[in-house]
Amino acid sequence: MEASMSERTSSKPGIADYVVARRKRKECFLDEIDRLIDWNPLEKLLRKTLKRVANAVGNPAYPPLPMFKILLLQRWYTLSDTAVEEALYDRFSFVRFVGLSLDHDEVPDATTICRFRQSLVERNVQKRLLDKLNHQLQRRGLLVREGAIVDVSVVSSARRPFKVLDVLPQDRQEDNEGGTDVTISYSDDAEAAWLRKGNRAYYRYKIHAATDTRDGFVLGGHATPANRSDTEEFVAVLDEVDAKAGESIFADKGYSSQLNRYVLQVRGLADGIMHKAARNRELTLSEKIANRQISSVRAKVERVFGTLKRGYGFHRARYLGRAKVELEFLLNAMAFNLKKAVLKAAC
Repeated sequence: MEASMSERTSSKPGIADYVVARRKRKECFLDEIDRLIDWNPLEKLLRKTLKRVANAVGNPAYPPLPMFKILLLQRWYTLSDTAVEEALYDRFSFVRFVGLSLDHDEVPDATTICRFRQSLVERNVQKRLLDKLNHQLQRRGLLVREGAIVDVSVVSSARRPFKVLDVLPQDRQEDNEGGTDVTISYSDDAEAAWLRKGNRAYYRYKIHAATDTRDGFVLGGHATPANRSDTEEFVAVLDEVDAKAGESIFADKGYSSQLNRYVLQVRGLADGIMHKAARNRELTLSEKIANRQISSVRAKVERVFGTLKRGYGFHRARYLGRAKVELEFLLNAMAFNLKKAVLKAAC
């Protein structure tokens, strides 16, 4: 999608931009991200993949890269569509990062931001955006691929259910134990599912993801209803993060199965799945030692999920539906990786 008369552009700064540029200012991490990342490959991907997104009243479309940067701002500052629209009117650091002109550009309204986010879901471009960002971090030596840690985290649905059912699947149910899948729910978020943890029931999604083993950069992942088995999503995560032969793959005992260990062996990946005791068979001493060593590595992915929930508000989804929850996770992952890369580059 080439820029034209049908697209808003910020290529020519005006007087207001000149005056602001002359003012003394303290740089923030947004400026550091702009120096670190070459946005051109991402812009080319967005222009090639997305249709123009007009605003609510049908005015010409905004370029896709500024719109994508607005979504990142929402992640870093936990802003709603309306709040980020308001912030773009008076926060110079936001305007500078997005690339809008104080003289010529109107700020995208909340509806336009929502429509752009929906276009990402429809074109399924978010995973490729994460891959391109991570590739740049790898080239700069900030993300070093030695292996991956696979894990899962639960995220509450954006809608509270109207009724809690009594018979629910148990989270990470052990083999051969009883349990009943429940498909009926009373909520307008029909793609979430019930999950029991302890004595409480939750209406949630699961985020199946992987981070690198050295620094905890998010490599990829996807969302499923909360009643989906962790074990069955293991191979899908390996495919998404493009695990290469020779890498080590770590995971907790919830992923321990003959199939998953066989897949690791066939692909030439080092098996770092924790061992699980079975009925009438306790763990051996060597298996207990191996589990402790694996746990020390797995702590990195737990910290990542904790940061996404506390710092990015991802303990509860903002949007309805599995695809939008997955988009929210991947946008959070990109924002998280960029901020981590800036901190690491400064060391």
